[in-house]
Amino acid sequence: MTASKTEQVPWGCADFDSLMASGVSSFTVDVEEWFQVGAFETTLERGQWDTLESRVELQTRNILGLVETLDIKATFFCLGWVAERYPDLIKEIAVCGHEVACHGMDHRRLFTLSPEEFKQEILKSKSLLEEASGQQLIGYRAPSFSLTQDVWWVYDILEEAGFRYSSSLYPVKTDHYGMEKAPRQPFFPNPGGKILEIPMTVCDVPFRRIPASGGGYFRLLPYIFSKYLLKKGPIQAEAPGIFYMHPWEMDPGQPFIKEAPLLSRFRHYTGQKQLPSKLKRLASDFKWGRMKDIYAPLLNVEGQE
Repeated sequence: MTASKTEQVPWGCADFDSLMASGVSSFTVDVEEWFQVGAFETTLERGQWDTLESRVELQTRNILGLVETLDIKATFFCLGWVAERYPDLIKEIAVCGHEVACHGMDHRRLFTLSPEEFKQEILKSKSLLEEASGQQLIGYRAPSFSLTQDVWWVYDILEEAGFRYSSSLYPVKTDHYGMEKAPRQPFFPNPGGKILEIPMTVCDVPFRRIPASGGGYFRLLPYIFSKYLLKKGPIQAEAPGIFYMHPWEMDPGQPFIKEAPLLSRFRHYTGQKQLPSKLKRLASDFKWGRMKDIYAPLLNVEGQE
């Protein structure tokens, strides 16, 4: 990424000063079925999806009940695939006071799509989600954080489709995702454009940079270490933190795919029973909110309906 391709947000502005002073971080949920994850993509074929047990309604409602108890308002990045089959679930998310945002149509990584294919799927998923939720969608998150410099054209299509922000870049390199040289602070990918990219939170520790936004790391690591990452990462970046999770991450009753690779099974199933208690501690240690509210001063949109 070259400097000419991006435009940094003017961090000295009064709006951003107040945003940082609030101490509120983004709580986000990527709504997808348990079988649509990268861990099973070499084991379960897309043609099987409609024959597998659906648990996304049960799983998402478990999260809705938990965050209500914890008094958290969140942003739910939902697949159009889910909205097409369970529109009432998307409506329920909105009725509970959460922001509905887009996670693409059916969890295809961006580098597998042509610009025209991406345009068609993003328009379809956005329409399905807006119809079901009654909200105007302005937020997008790429499946598997697959937005990289090779598919920078995505931002033009998102802006054309009416989106105002993306939370799709992970400025770290892992074996599954990441763009290590991406900025850690929110930025405008196209100078003069309206799309704000809000990178996921990372933390620099001795000799390396590691993801600090939750997900599998939150389930696998001791809570005290995750708490340190979520406190230190935003301080290093001078930007609000982001936490994310998936509905399937606290559902020990989901099917066990023994044919999946050992590492995939470990990443997917470990720590699910302990996740609710960890989330309760997270709620007591941090202040959480919806992305559209937190970044409203930079998006020039109203945070509340």
